[in-house]
Amino acid sequence: MNTEKGEQAKQRFLSGQNCAQAVLCAFCKDFGLDEQTALTLSACFGGGLGRQREVCGAVSGMCMALALKYAPKDPTDHEQKAAFYARIQEVCRRFKEENGSIICRELLALPPGPSLPTPEKRTSAYYGTRPCPDKVKSAAAILAQYLEEQK
Repeated sequence: MNTEKGEQAKQRFLSGQNCAQAVLCAFCKDFGLDEQTALTLSACFGGGLGRQREVCGAVSGMCMALALKYAPKDPTDHEQKAAFYARIQEVCRRFKEENGSIICRELLALPPGPSLPTPEKRTSAYYGTRPCPDKVKSAAAILAQYLEEQK
């Protein structure tokens, strides 16, 4: 599996980016997206969409990056849309197979419902108790592998 993008995304997360930002930004140069735009667009997806603990932000970042390459150019082209959704489902399937879920609260073993909106301080204790750096690494590596297979 391609680990270069995974490590890049993990380091971005460890430097303070949220999970979606870390994955999306690992692919910015590949798709000609400036990093500030990527950071802005993906800011809301951290914590499973604004700490609601829904779809994992790493998965959201992975899907946003995939959209940069494969999203249909014509929104009325149902065949293109179906092919794109199949790609999204495939990378999500791979993430779920490797990690057990694509849902943030399940990955973190949290109770149902959103968390408080205030993000936790990024300390060594925070990083030591979270699987998030590894989930970010996994999402980016899965996407890199998928893209390599499509060449």
